[in-house]
Amino acid sequence: MSEGAVMTRGGRRCSLMLAVIGVFAGLASGCMVGPDYHPPQVTAPDAWAGVATAPATQPSVATAEPAELTHWWAQFKDPTLTELVEAAVTANLDLQLAEARLRQARAARGVAVGGLWPAVTASAAYQRGHTAGVTPDNGTADLFQSGLDAVWELDVFGGVRRNVESASANIQAAVESLRDVQVSLVAEVALNYVQLRGAQQEIAVAQKNVLAQQHTAEITRQKYSAGFVSLLDVANADANVATTAAQIPGFETTAQQAIYALSVLLARPPAALVTELAPTGPLPSVPAAVPAGLPSDLVRRRSDIREAEAQLHAATAQIGVATADLFPQFSLTGSVSWQSNLLGTWWSDVSRSFGVGPSVTWPIFQGGALVANIRVQEALRDQAFVTYQKTVLAAFQDVESALVAFTNEQRHRQALQDAVAANRKAVDLSTLLYSEGLTDFVNVLVAQTALYQAENALVQSEQNIATDLIALYKALGGGWESVPPQSPTMPVVPSQGNHG
Repeated sequence: MSEGAVMTRGGRRCSLMLAVIGVFAGLASGCMVGPDYHPPQVTAPDAWAGVATAPATQPSVATAEPAELTHWWAQFKDPTLTELVEAAVTANLDLQLAEARLRQARAARGVAVGGLWPAVTASAAYQRGHTAGVTPDNGTADLFQSGLDAVWELDVFGGVRRNVESASANIQAAVESLRDVQVSLVAEVALNYVQLRGAQQEIAVAQKNVLAQQHTAEITRQKYSAGFVSLLDVANADANVATTAAQIPGFETTAQQAIYALSVLLARPPAALVTELAPTGPLPSVPAAVPAGLPSDLVRRRSDIREAEAQLHAATAQIGVATADLFPQFSLTGSVSWQSNLLGTWWSDVSRSFGVGPSVTWPIFQGGALVANIRVQEALRDQAFVTYQKTVLAAFQDVESALVAFTNEQRHRQALQDAVAANRKAVDLSTLLYSEGLTDFVNVLVAQTALYQAENALVQSEQNIATDLIALYKALGGGWESVPPQSPTMPVVPSQGNHG
């Protein structure tokens, strides 16, 4: 046979093999089985029940204006709070965990994408052996082996692509989880800071009342020395001082614990911020207007809702992964190897062998396991959908609850302000009358106790207003820079159909 005929036959084989590869490659880009994902539709209320619809009398109101929630903590105009938030966002350990989970999700997508490409394995071996019953010179031989094996499982029915789609959705869920951790972190820092300043204000109110009550007790002792009152009045005056002073250690404990919590949120030892935060400071001021936006905006703004939606997307794609197992799996396999007992002839043609060709595997009977797995994935998808619905409803509830608490607490504060003013007049009047012998000490005692309780309740109310506002900002989903739902680093494989 001539050399040209051999080359022609080899060329035909090569052309046939390329044609087969081309056909299989075309099949690999076919449709994907399983349901396509469609974002769920949400029916949102037309407006929040707790927003102001008319001019309000309280100093701060929630309005229906578009919500600007990026860096909402700056609305309190407290530089210390801003510094604490910025430090926490850069150092918090929970954020670092969430960032690590995001890296894990991205790496997992890389694992899924790897299934779209051929797998190639290289091997090499050397063996020196001796045949029993033969002299050492004639019975000892060397064996050199090497080879390459390749297999390309073609994604004809889209199981691998559905897996990539699911992994991409998991990346989006990890992104939203990171955002949710940041939202919760900022709110936690603000809440602990408000608790600290509130406790410090309670300490200041208690100390001021202790001084006033000590002054009254001194007057009572002087009147007792002069014979105008009984020893009972002295005992009651001293007991009033001690009762008020007994409240201070509890407030100090609350303040210290808030500092410790802030330090840990900043990934520092518990006592690291004591020197910086121990001096008494005022409660953060509440802005005059709090834009709440529309309920329909909340669905796209809340990170937990978007995370639940991404998890629903991932669960839907997994149904396609399970469905693809019902269909045949097409692969292209190839191998080439060299084997020789002489190193010099290892790479020669006579030592080489190879094979290449397509293969098909089809699970004919698995005892119903494949169909059952599809049902499992469908149930997981349904669970994810219910979780999404619950997350949306809980988000609406969070906002409404925070709105009603914020609005009503301001009415409570106004009433307490009136009570404090009235009790101060009662204390001044009763103390004056008592000094002049025109009233009993019981009236002084009652007035001073009522004043302290009213002033302490007023501080608590002011703290509650700030706390309710923080809860509202958190419920509205504030605390991060807005970004598109899909970033270039997190691609999602588009769905191409429901059937193969």
